[in-house]
Amino acid sequence: MNLRSRREFLGMGVGVLGAAGLAACGSGSDSPPRVQAEVPKELLDAATALKGSTMGMLSQKLYSTAANEALDASIRKFADATGTTIENSLVQADAGDVVAKIHAEVEGGVARDLAFMTDSRFVAQFHALGDLEDVTDIVTALTKVYGEPCAEAKNFCVFDGKWFAIPYHFIGIGSFLRKDWMQEKGITPKDVYTWEELRDLCLAISDPGKRRFGWGMSVNRSGDGNGMIEALINSYGGAIASNDGRKVTFDTPETVQAVTFLGDLYTNPKYKPMLPPGVDSWTDTSNNENWLAGVLGYTRNSFSVYADSKTKKNPVYGNTHVFSDCIGPATDKSLLLGQSQGFVVFKGAKNAALAKLIAQYLITAPALVGVAKEAPGLAMPAWAKVWDADPFFGSGDPAFPMLRNMSQQSLPLPTKNGLSFPQKASAGQQAVVAAYVMTDMMQQVVQGAAPAQAVKDAHAKMVQIFSQQGLPQ
Repeated sequence: MNLRSRREFLGMGVGVLGAAGLAACGSGSDSPPRVQAEVPKELLDAATALKGSTMGMLSQKLYSTAANEALDASIRKFADATGTTIENSLVQADAGDVVAKIHAEVEGGVARDLAFMTDSRFVAQFHALGDLEDVTDIVTALTKVYGEPCAEAKNFCVFDGKWFAIPYHFIGIGSFLRKDWMQEKGITPKDVYTWEELRDLCLAISDPGKRRFGWGMSVNRSGDGNGMIEALINSYGGAIASNDGRKVTFDTPETVQAVTFLGDLYTNPKYKPMLPPGVDSWTDTSNNENWLAGVLGYTRNSFSVYADSKTKKNPVYGNTHVFSDCIGPATDKSLLLGQSQGFVVFKGAKNAALAKLIAQYLITAPALVGVAKEAPGLAMPAWAKVWDADPFFGSGDPAFPMLRNMSQQSLPLPTKNGLSFPQKASAGQQAVVAAYVMTDMMQQVVQGAAPAQAVKDAHAKMVQIFSQQGLPQ
């Protein structure tokens, strides 16, 4: 096979595409056995023609520094085994302008070849801008070897029947309560709460004199604030957009009811004892820091905060009750989907072939387990058979079975009033979240605006943003 045809073959998704035939071949006696055990032989074979080449990669920064280092170690392992150079840079996804910056790099021909980004937050925006390569061939090939990818990825990475991101790892999201504080008050932990029950529980376990504040969530500009507000509104039967993701539907009685409830929680003197000092100005890491400091009774977060308490042997870990999201008037079960990181190959990538190969490697158990051990619950398998490929994923933590069920649950999840989640991936919805329209709306309510007016104003901003995203209303 000459170099040109070899590259064409690689571009079509070689690696696991040829796994059935290549895996049967024994390794040569001069092959280092340690490398053979960690980098699948079919990927090594596929990378032969790329030896000496270079590519750039962009990684969404994980909360755990050790997890970022473990990912770097897997990348180095692949690069060393294949004789290639892979330059990995970290990006802070919550910077707010990450999509615009990367889009400018794509247009300028200087973007990295590969990146992984949270699918439900970014992929639709990049796709709408025309920045992504079709990777259906890779996903199809991986499915044959590793089983089905996580359920929510099938919604957020697929457009017009084609995949534009390769599921990398599943991100657990959960709610966390201090079970020791509850036990002191004679409260038995449950697996399901309504938002009203949770609010009252948080008040009951609060004791400002002991620096115990039950409610550990802010509505200031932050990813966690966005997530909590949108989840609560969805459970009440409201949503930013229609199920097809194209029409803004935010201003409804259900949304106003949810915003009224949440606004009362932050403004009613009755609930002041459960609100931590300075909660109105918290940033994205504040709830993590305060949870780990042992002063919060409840927070809602990706599993980064849980992972940190476990890996650093923080006593908070042993006193954590993990449950799914709360239910609201429109739901009988949690609408929590989790998220996944997805690998995207940017248009104009100078080494797309190598980018596709390393993506196929990093989803495997040998490459992922080091990251997962440093970020337990935050970096879990995105593929069904990878869950069974290392015992850590099955029994490394009591919360893991819940996360596996979340990643493989049947979707969509309906509400009583006709919404269904996940809704179709929408550049408009993702841009609204990135612009912090909902947190700004809640700040208005906290400062005294009527909930109905704040919702109406937010709806108008959303209409403008959708129009800017090519979805005129």
